[in-house]
Amino acid sequence: MDGLQQIGLPVLGIVAAAALTFYVVSFSEIREKSLRDFEDYEANGKFKSSLSSRERRARRKAEKDSKSS
Repeated sequence: MDGLQQIGLPVLGIVAAAALTFYVVSFSEIREKSLRDFEDYEANGKFKSSLSSRERRARRKAEKDSKSS
């Protein structure tokens, strides 16, 4: 039982940290998308229904290029 606790407890901690990190990153991305949608609404006065895949790729590429610069 002692050996299991020595190995199991750190593994459980790592799994819990990974799950927490996943949820934090996911909610952060959702919040950023919501804020972008809200800014678009304020600028245009209406929400976009959905971005086409081409527009999504272009936006991701622009964001990636701006982060790397």
